[in-house]
Amino acid sequence: MFRINVTCACFGLMVLLNECGAQDRKNDDLVKPKPVTPAPKWVTPTEAAVRQGPQPIRPGDHGIGRLVSDVSFADLAGKNHQLSALSRKQIVVFAMTSTSCPLSKKYLPTLIDLVKSSGDGVSWVLVNPFATDKLSDMQTAAEQFHGKVIYVHDKDGNLANTCGAFTTTDVIILDRSRTIVYHGAIDDQYGFGYSIDTPRYRYLADALVAIQAGKSPLVAATDAPGCTLEQPTKPSAKSEVTYHNQVARIMQRHCVECHHDGGVGPFPLDTFDDVETHAGMIKQVIERGIMPPWFATETTPNAVTKVVHTPWANDRSLAAAEKNDLLSWIAGGKPEGDHRDAPQPLKFDNGWLIGKPDAIFQFAKPVPIKATGVMPYQKIVVETNLPEDKWVQAIEVQPGDRGVVHHVLVFVQDGGEDEGEPSDDAAAERRGFWGIYVPGNSTLVYPKGFAKRIPKGAKLKFQMHYTPNGTATTDQTRIGLIWAKEPPKHEVRVAGIVNARISIPPGADNHREESTLRLPMDAQIMGFLPHMHLRGKACKYEVTRSDGKTTTLLDIPRYDFNWQLLYRYFEPLSLHAGDTIRFTVWYDNSDKNPANPDPTKTVRWGAQTFDEMHLGYVEYYIPGAKPGESPSLYGRRGAAGGGRPGFDLEAIFKRLDRNGDGKLIGDEIPEAQRDNLMRLDADKDGAITLEEAKRLRR
Repeated sequence: MFRINVTCACFGLMVLLNECGAQDRKNDDLVKPKPVTPAPKWVTPTEAAVRQGPQPIRPGDHGIGRLVSDVSFADLAGKNHQLSALSRKQIVVFAMTSTSCPLSKKYLPTLIDLVKSSGDGVSWVLVNPFATDKLSDMQTAAEQFHGKVIYVHDKDGNLANTCGAFTTTDVIILDRSRTIVYHGAIDDQYGFGYSIDTPRYRYLADALVAIQAGKSPLVAATDAPGCTLEQPTKPSAKSEVTYHNQVARIMQRHCVECHHDGGVGPFPLDTFDDVETHAGMIKQVIERGIMPPWFATETTPNAVTKVVHTPWANDRSLAAAEKNDLLSWIAGGKPEGDHRDAPQPLKFDNGWLIGKPDAIFQFAKPVPIKATGVMPYQKIVVETNLPEDKWVQAIEVQPGDRGVVHHVLVFVQDGGEDEGEPSDDAAAERRGFWGIYVPGNSTLVYPKGFAKRIPKGAKLKFQMHYTPNGTATTDQTRIGLIWAKEPPKHEVRVAGIVNARISIPPGADNHREESTLRLPMDAQIMGFLPHMHLRGKACKYEVTRSDGKTTTLLDIPRYDFNWQLLYRYFEPLSLHAGDTIRFTVWYDNSDKNPANPDPTKTVRWGAQTFDEMHLGYVEYYIPGAKPGESPSLYGRRGAAGGGRPGFDLEAIFKRLDRNGDGKLIGDEIPEAQRDNLMRLDADKDGAITLEEAKRLRR
């Protein structure tokens, strides 16, 4: 009975400080959190949505009813075909595709199934308008249709332009008079920033059924999220910007790190031909503000110098001048310029970016990845068998198949933990990630004097988010570590600001939740990494100082689940004991969120993407603390309080003890938790001392 009572008291303390998320769901009936009033919709309507699925278009604006000119074209084998000859006998489907566009690759299995089921009355023409796509890749794709399609490499884009295609997933259906009767998406399974397990709307399949029955499609026109195709236009006034004198340098600065042969980007952007071919897509992602991936609100330029002074060491955003140069180059006809103006090409080592690791740990066996749909998070535990504690200067995560690994979070389990899965996921998240991989960021490298600790006999738990790309495969991810040459001066740690009791109502399009972390000691903040799932819409980190002043630290008005970015300070931010970091998140659980697995469901905390998380990681170090004994912001290893994971007893007690007399009495014990907490009052004097509270540890 005593153990049960102590647990209840502990739970009450944690609730008071918004630390209760670590409790099992069976305790939900003990304390009901107060509802949080939704915030104003501060994501403005003019901002382009991060996630975008097919949207209906007025048929007349999308070419429905237009006659397509008779045109000839050659397939991959060099055989010529005439559109008029095909359309006399059959319905003709022009399906845009690409072997380098991620969305096209995802839709290839769907097209294969549609071709199989469409019967003999349909002639399929797959059109690849990217000049730089490789012939061998196209031949491999074409072979999967077993001779039932005409695959065209439309290098100059003439066939795509004749059809009126806009993206690499666009589909145009012509009747036997070469009239466009459907122009739009295949379905809504994949789009910008999301994918779902099965489509909700099968636009192309439904259109084919209707047209073959002599009827008009119910939905005749939609847009089709995919890689944008450049439309034929007359060049504007000649630009002085050329590929070699400026554009190549912008690409190297912001894009080529991912977009090179062997990189994580879906296609290279390190040659003139590559950039010219993808100019339409480059224009779109710049105008939408989704590439390069950087979602922090931009700092206001200096009124005099017009220069933006960013606090972030890894700021990826394009400057206004860089945007103007790229857009004017595209509008000006994309001149190549003089080869003598070209920058030195970047070189990429196919091995380890951090250098040769001192230790490598890999999955014991490959993980099978399905071809299509959505995969739940996979959690793989890897033994290290380290004979002693180690200090780590650099960490690099290498996916076995970069094409399907979306992101990886690596956690350390102490050697004393026997189970492969912690009993409390929220408490584990509070302890923070140890290693990370996201597209374009696979390494954590710390300067001399800074390092992370990995204990003797530790296990590494990999949280894997896989995104099927149209081809079944396997992945065997590994992690490389470089040991510090000497014990560090500062131990780098990560804490998670967690609200595991989130409850997002069905249909809510701007639901607000928050959680706080009151610092029990001085800390130097190195960076932030927010983490939500598919309903995450926007988030913000703020700090309230002991004098009551609140400052925004990181504002992300358009959160994108596809990019788990670490925002690293150029100079660590100094915070002090008593300062409170607040992490606020807005969620979209409405049917207007195309990534939403189920808008009719109340959504709560959970590890899988169809659940949600409210998790604001904070990377930090404690100044003056001895590495190896450095306290956690949650009172874990080395903290004065010690105690259970994620539970700093002294910090909680101090916060409740407003008059500092060393005991909790009267209104210092909130009425809602009085019954639970007073069970700690051993001498029955109506007050709880710190010594009485320490019974929680026994």
